[in-house]
Amino acid sequence: MKRRDFITLLGGATAAWPFAARAQQPMPVIGFLSSLSEPQTTHLFMALVRGLGEAGLVAGQSITIDRHFAEGQYDRLPAFADEFVRQRVSLIIAAGPPAALAAKAATQTIPIVFIVGFDPVADGLVASFSRPGGNATGIFLVTALVGQKRLEILRELNPKASAVALLVNPVSPDSPPEIKDVEAAAQANRISIKHFNASTPAEIDAAFTSITAQRPDGLLCGSDPFFVVRREQIITHVAHLKIPAVYPFREFPASGGLISYGTSLPGAYRQAGIYAGRILKGSKPADLPVLQPTTFEMVLNLRTAQALDIDVPATLHARTDEVIE
Repeated sequence: MKRRDFITLLGGATAAWPFAARAQQPMPVIGFLSSLSEPQTTHLFMALVRGLGEAGLVAGQSITIDRHFAEGQYDRLPAFADEFVRQRVSLIIAAGPPAALAAKAATQTIPIVFIVGFDPVADGLVASFSRPGGNATGIFLVTALVGQKRLEILRELNPKASAVALLVNPVSPDSPPEIKDVEAAAQANRISIKHFNASTPAEIDAAFTSITAQRPDGLLCGSDPFFVVRREQIITHVAHLKIPAVYPFREFPASGGLISYGTSLPGAYRQAGIYAGRILKGSKPADLPVLQPTTFEMVLNLRTAQALDIDVPATLHARTDEVIE
């Protein structure tokens, strides 16, 4: 899916510009490459636009944004990235690990600002966090390294939990480090972890058929972008199981999931917009350090807890950053 955005905010000075003068100065084009779907990411895109605004750039006035959405179908991303290269866009914003890898494979010259959960150094996007050294830099969400914390939250919700399901996307670059982190934490706490794979809507249904048969004590949802796209489907299945589930982002409890722990996606998109603005104004990606979150948020949907008949401990309730009632 492709979109071109012209968000025009005309002030008096802008309206007075001669048409010919503006025509002689073509606007830079940003290619926005997303692993997600358009309806599910409107709030994230607007956070990106706010970041660009903070950097002094306004879509439709000083820049143009072309958008491609893979809608969780990652095999579409390389063609989308190649199209941006053929267009000779000024910069690519790659949202999600599959989008970032596709953009990096497509060009070594066009600047790239990525938003990823995996380690961008280990996966070859940059040379180092402090000095990326190439045409890419961006935001590292650290999603794969907080599995232990999510497992701790699950144990607080169900102290007797001994078997936990982990839903992962086998084709996602996020999955291997996420699995490793969760398994290490589970082993230390003598908890059995069973993986369930899903990379299509039908496979999500099949995974939950298997999860139902296994009757686990709780569920951890992987941080892959495809699961963000399909979060309502996942949340519906979990509701039928009536078990506690811990999710990676606020978007899940906002859609009816129980609880999430992770970094703020809108905050990451906003920062990506700021970085894109800085690059378009002359900064080099090689010199802009990869940013990492310094805070994580825990969001609880109290209505869901009541519907699932889950008693949220007072200590956990007190630590939440946001309670949806």
